[in-house]
Amino acid sequence: MNTENQQRNPVLLVHGIDDTGAVFHKMAGYLGLQGWSVYSLDLVPNNGDVGLDKLAKQVADYVAATFAPEQRLDLVGFSMGGIVSRYYIQRLGGINRVQSFITISSPHHGTVVAYGSQRPGCVQMRPDSIFLKDLNSDAVILGQLDFTSIWTPYDLMIVPANSSQMPVGNEVIVPVALHPWMLTDSRSLAAVKAALTNNS
Repeated sequence: MNTENQQRNPVLLVHGIDDTGAVFHKMAGYLGLQGWSVYSLDLVPNNGDVGLDKLAKQVADYVAATFAPEQRLDLVGFSMGGIVSRYYIQRLGGINRVQSFITISSPHHGTVVAYGSQRPGCVQMRPDSIFLKDLNSDAVILGQLDFTSIWTPYDLMIVPANSSQMPVGNEVIVPVALHPWMLTDSRSLAAVKAALTNNS
């Protein structure tokens, strides 16, 4: 078991809007019991007041401060955290650090819910935003990673729900009724474990 653990990358969990790393309590415990070293950070501010590119810089700084330069890591982003993580990977050099990348109910193509706020981070998550168009223009580079998108067709935060679909990587559909439940439902946890295991 120990040799297996040493071969596994640490897993960094990146939360969504109005959340903190505490939202991953169940998932972190579950992965920890399975032998992973699990980390999370609190993005500040978490309410959309700053652009997702600024939050991605916090992820980059956290990685640089927490892990040795040669240490590869696996990244799991929930909702907005998946887009923040994509910016880190695609624009801030994370492509060279991350081996497995999992997004959970992330608005890769925007969500109409984001029209409810004028905050910069929310504007960036609107369908067809300049920010998302830029990220999606070279999303193909995510194919260099072990990339998995996990989403539910019943999502009322990601509208339309299939905004979480990507033309690259693997896709896992988990029919969970509510957006936040994607972090606690046993099927979601199993899907995350499977994606991390397949790629280790």
